[in-house]
Amino acid sequence: MKIKRFVAADMRQAMREVRDEQGPDAVILSTRRIADGIEIIAALDYDEALMREASRQGAPSAAAPPSRAESPASPPRAAATPPSLAPRAAPPLLPVAARATPPPSAPSAAAATAPRPVPAGVPAPTLPVVERPVLAPLMERAAQDTAHLRSELGSMREMLEMQLSSLAWNDLERRQPWRARILREMTRIGIDADVARTLVDEFPEQIDAEQARYLPLGMLTRRLAVSGRGLVDDAPGVTALVGPTGVGKTTTIAKLAARAVLQRGADEVALVSTDHYRIGATAQLEHYGRLLGVRVYPAYDGESLRKVLEILRGRHSVLIDTAGVAGNDPRLNQQLDILADANELRATLVLAANTHAQSLDDAVRAYLPLNLHSCILTKLDEAPNLGGALSVLIRHRLPLDYITDGQRVPEDIHVADARVLVCRAAQSLHSSNPDDHLMAERFGLAVAHA
Repeated sequence: MKIKRFVAADMRQAMREVRDEQGPDAVILSTRRIADGIEIIAALDYDEALMREASRQGAPSAAAPPSRAESPASPPRAAATPPSLAPRAAPPLLPVAARATPPPSAPSAAAATAPRPVPAGVPAPTLPVVERPVLAPLMERAAQDTAHLRSELGSMREMLEMQLSSLAWNDLERRQPWRARILREMTRIGIDADVARTLVDEFPEQIDAEQARYLPLGMLTRRLAVSGRGLVDDAPGVTALVGPTGVGKTTTIAKLAARAVLQRGADEVALVSTDHYRIGATAQLEHYGRLLGVRVYPAYDGESLRKVLEILRGRHSVLIDTAGVAGNDPRLNQQLDILADANELRATLVLAANTHAQSLDDAVRAYLPLNLHSCILTKLDEAPNLGGALSVLIRHRLPLDYITDGQRVPEDIHVADARVLVCRAAQSLHSSNPDDHLMAERFGLAVAHA
């Protein structure tokens, strides 16, 4: 029998290590939570009879017989009587005057309920005192036992969920292999689990293998919203680029301004900077403005922004560069208020494709109060996986205007094309299909609940 200890960050990872090293025949002997995560003791070729024999050999020997001084024949020792329970001498009899009751003509409720004074010479009765420090260890032990029980129940729940997920996924592969194949392909591309389930639910019930091969990309293309127009070509007016720090808003504005200058001329284009937090942000935009022959206007608050936009009324394209603010930054509300005061402003969210999917989703939710009109996806050349960005756009139904894939101005910016973007996402990965354990974790419970 081979017994080994496994330590992992969570129960799923620990069970995966047990399964990978000892196989499906491993027996879980114990689980508990430790400082590093979860500890599992597992055994291979488990022999229950051998374990019982080892337990009996390792048990403590029987209690030794009582000594001669404490033999059952010896008379029991008299137990010491606590001082508080020792008999006391009877109190002396009180004088008759002291025991006389008050005359019936002066009764009162207060006198009837008030405690009677103890005469001199009579000892006051003592009450047993319960010391609270004695209960503290018991309460602490009870709290520890409760925490341990909750930990064990949580570990058992995780194990049961893993088993249920595996069973549900295996059943799905057996009954609907085409659906399992589509979910596996979307996972390989990097599409989030909730988006993948939503897309698969829209598929027809009966499809063949060839359709199951090409339908996922077609469904992604159809669900990815694209505006079909450029910010400066078909949609003149005031456009503000917003988004977190470091997504490339200033560089993207320079690319858009260059395209507008080539089409309309420098006199029809203006740049506005509201980024006064980052050092050198306005100077960078002014440098681009000098290269393009476009004037840059500063705006410090909502009032100054309204005045600048009033001056620029009639220009074909006015592009506003804003400060990069994260969703949990207190300055975000201030920036939202400044942009909300501007009339006829088109807010466009700039997202970096090389950012984690959860961070992209948080950014979209943070800027939703601006009533976002569209999105620009930047840094595609630095993104190893486009599935997370596509999932966020599909989940929030955010139309895509442009994509950028480099630092060159204005060459590295392109009008968004859903088919090109989805094919690029499918071709960017060369990894093999995900294994069954990952698929069970992502879709097993959802399949079981359905």
